[in-house]
Amino acid sequence: MREPFVLEGEKSILALADWQAHFPGLVAGFTVRLGGESEESYGSFNMGLHVGDDPAHVIANRKKLAEQVGMPFEAWTCADQVHGNRVCQVTAGGAGKESLGDVIAATDGLFTQQKGVLLTSFYADCVPLYFLDPASGAIGLAHAGWKGTVGRIAEEMVKALQTHYKAKPGDIRVAIGPSIGGCCYEVDERIMTQVRTSAENWKTAVSASTEGKYMLDLRQLNTEILREAGISRANMLVTDWCTSCRTDLFFSHRKEAGPGKMTGRMASYIGWKETEGR
Repeated sequence: MREPFVLEGEKSILALADWQAHFPGLVAGFTVRLGGESEESYGSFNMGLHVGDDPAHVIANRKKLAEQVGMPFEAWTCADQVHGNRVCQVTAGGAGKESLGDVIAATDGLFTQQKGVLLTSFYADCVPLYFLDPASGAIGLAHAGWKGTVGRIAEEMVKALQTHYKAKPGDIRVAIGPSIGGCCYEVDERIMTQVRTSAENWKTAVSASTEGKYMLDLRQLNTEILREAGISRANMLVTDWCTSCRTDLFFSHRKEAGPGKMTGRMASYIGWKETEGR
């Protein structure tokens, strides 16, 4: 299967090209770390206001992203991500675009049916999940680190789309974006205890490492959870980009952060433009 997230010309984004081609007016993708205003360890297209970067640089980067995807900055919407499994309906854009003071509180998943809203969330190894229900036009984003993954935030989003928009799981499309791969994500028994109860086929996402350690493929684990939630494998797109392997393109908390060190954040985004139909 070809890579679903494709570098778009000179822009600082990996576009979810297949979805954008098939659904006019939809913008969806993931940022890279290049082409922005931020300096030093945040260099240079940092999207996160919460990591110690100069807020003016972050806001400039966010405005540049909005311009590159063809949506007004006022559409930008984000949440205070807490590594949970709560998802929230968005009815208007603008929350958190320039300040942490007005983000959507304690939420790791956002969904909407509204045009003119750009849903965003932030990453430096965790898994971005994208959702699209073609029948209703509902879209969603979920931030799935290991805690959100074992908390089955993917399933929570599917349930929310069913409840709010009468979406049928078999029709929902899902994309799994750039994140740390099973090649690089080593975990211990503390995490594995929860992984073993997170999905029936969890073993497909795990391989042995050194004694007492395991290599965990969060993308595969989310794939298994999504299948249990009724999503067809034929309706899933899964990236091969590993954020830890490719620090030339991505920020990686696992590889770059540590005592006295910080790194930036990429953004996932999805939205319907106001001026084009779906």
